[in-house]
Amino acid sequence: MEFKVLDAKTIRELIGIEDVIEAVENIFKDYGHGDVRMPSKIYLDVSGGDFRAMPASVPGLAGIKWVNVHPGNSALGLPVVMAMILINDPKTGRPLGLLDGTWITQARTGAAAAVATKHLARPDSETVGMIGCGGQSATMLKAIGSVMKIEKLYLADKDHDRAAGLAKKFENIDIQIVDTALAAAADVVCTLTPSRTPVVMADWIRPGTHINAMGADAAGKEELDPEILKDARVFVDDWAQASHSGEINVPLKNGVIQGVAGSLCDLLVGKVKGRMTIDEVTVFDSTGLAIQDMAVARMVWEKAQKQNAGVTINLEP
Repeated sequence: MEFKVLDAKTIRELIGIEDVIEAVENIFKDYGHGDVRMPSKIYLDVSGGDFRAMPASVPGLAGIKWVNVHPGNSALGLPVVMAMILINDPKTGRPLGLLDGTWITQARTGAAAAVATKHLARPDSETVGMIGCGGQSATMLKAIGSVMKIEKLYLADKDHDRAAGLAKKFENIDIQIVDTALAAAADVVCTLTPSRTPVVMADWIRPGTHINAMGADAAGKEELDPEILKDARVFVDDWAQASHSGEINVPLKNGVIQGVAGSLCDLLVGKVKGRMTIDEVTVFDSTGLAIQDMAVARMVWEKAQKQNAGVTINLEP
């Protein structure tokens, strides 16, 4: 049996961020229609971080992503998040390939924020505030820049050098390195921190802001003042994951909020309405879904087959 191995360089040659945005938006719609299967993430806590097993089945492909989160890796010169994706034929179970999942994880996370921004931000939005300028931030900005014209970019990070490094990657945009409060005053605010206490306060957020809350991905994490969520129109990527480990998990546990407006998937298929007024604050609570990884992996696999890309090895039956 032929089995393909695709490294990050090959994957990035096969697809770009616009392809990933298209794949993610379409798979969210499939989820809204009930055409995918996705058990809950499995967490394995270890010294220094954790591993997560993320299985899913999408039309034409099944698979699992094995991904780590080790916050101390930056000091070691290693990515905080690294991943591999194993894919199979859902009809026969035949192993099809192994893909580097690190860039796919970054790209599909950025793509989810881009889809949410496209459908929830005010049409006249032109400024972006990025709070947390780590490894995920560059891909997210590229994705958001594909769905809106960024006239001004505000970067905030407790590590000034990290923010400055991100700024160098976007020299064609008017960029200002600021404190968190100023970054939170943008039209579109993205939070990308591992914080377990709020880093964005309610009185910093202007009417009409859209927030992509991307950092909370485990129980106990939160980046936003719960008062923001009380008054905002909140959309999750998946209720089960978000209520356990997303931005809403702590406010829900503490009884600050009782529920949300709906999921982004339901919004895309017309089951719920999005932004109701120009002055309304909207929030997308993203935990990262295995279906996003599988949708992108499927696109990569199909292109690799057509272009005979990657390394092919033979697996004995």
